[in-house]
Amino acid sequence: MLNTAIRAARSAGDLILRSSDNIGQLRVDQKGKNDYASEVDRMAEREIINIIKTAYPDHAILAEESGLHQGNDFVWVIDPLDGTTNFLHGFPQYAVSIALKYKNRLEVAVIYDPMRDELFTAKRGGGAMLNNRRLRVTNQLTLKGALLGTGFPFKTDEHLDAYLGMFRALTTECAGIRRAGAAALDLAYVAAGRLDGFWEIGIMEWDMAAGILLIKEAGGVITDFSFNDKYMESGNVIAASPKMHQLMYQLIEPHVTARLK
Repeated sequence: MLNTAIRAARSAGDLILRSSDNIGQLRVDQKGKNDYASEVDRMAEREIINIIKTAYPDHAILAEESGLHQGNDFVWVIDPLDGTTNFLHGFPQYAVSIALKYKNRLEVAVIYDPMRDELFTAKRGGGAMLNNRRLRVTNQLTLKGALLGTGFPFKTDEHLDAYLGMFRALTTECAGIRRAGAAALDLAYVAAGRLDGFWEIGIMEWDMAAGILLIKEAGGVITDFSFNDKYMESGNVIAASPKMHQLMYQLIEPHVTARLK
């Protein structure tokens, strides 16, 4: 199943790369405020689904563009192009994200960055890899010197004040905060030790599913803002090494409103 996910991610990535030379000619639809889908998103998703369904015709699929395709207890969670806005601007930070769940437990994860030809993979109990190198989260023990990733709540202003409070609390304590615009890659970078931690409000399951397994298999911790495992439901995520997660949570929690719990 991991090999199927890799084959699907690479095929979609090749399609995305070929399309990157003709961005100006692509049809782009606005799904909501600051939320866009291009025909490349849809073509990449069809490519992934076709490869998965050929190998496993009875499996279910949850995909960003086409929604839920019914099936058995295996569910593939797909974001064919995480970072569409970046892609449409030629900003080279986007990826294909594919995860597999069995009875709601994450089993397989692939995040593929076609621009850098970087393939992040994980199997439950089998560790996390970048190409052929095993991944571990950082052993950073203090916020001083730490590099964090985040995502702004760009689709709605509802939680902006709470987010800005979190941002202010963390940015005064750490070495820097990066907002690159592709949550799947941000999570992969935590697993790879490129970021010491990451937090975001209101991301979708297909944005985070593969990254969550990568981080867990790399020795990291993921919770929601209530310090439990309801992040898939809430979309609110804190991800880091165990010590860094604790430090981040202590600064984020005072700004968590009742609607974020």
